Amino acid sequence: MLKLSNRATIYILLALAPILWGALLLYTRFIPPHTLLAYSTLFILLSFAITSTFAPIAYFISLRFLSSGLARTTVRHALRQGILLSLCIVLNLILLALHSWNIFAAIIIFAAAIVIEIVSLAKK
Repeated sequence: MLKLSNRATIYILLALAPILWGALLLYTRFIPPHTLLAYSTLFILLSFAITSTFAPIAYFISLRFLSSGLARTTVRHALRQGILLSLCIVLNLILLALHSWNIFAAIIIFAAAIVIEIVSLAKK
């Protein structure tokens, strides 16, 4: 298994973010979303792009403001937060594409993400 340092992982995510957003832009420009495969690919690309954007932001915020002597800031924690935020956004967009979105569904999705984050922090 490849073991990367925190700095290398952040640099990889920072390099991947514009590539993934460019791929998403090209995909939405040239592929019409008429099939289930096209929608699935769109949401997968979007989730990877959001995750690679928000994970470094979460890492730098926690490194700068939330790090203390007891808890060490890790990329794994920031990546989990980026994935959870990406999942919340993509699930809301899927519900919106299905014309099933409402504010209560959004609140439940974000509440579930908060509960998952609390449970994962409690396991530490």
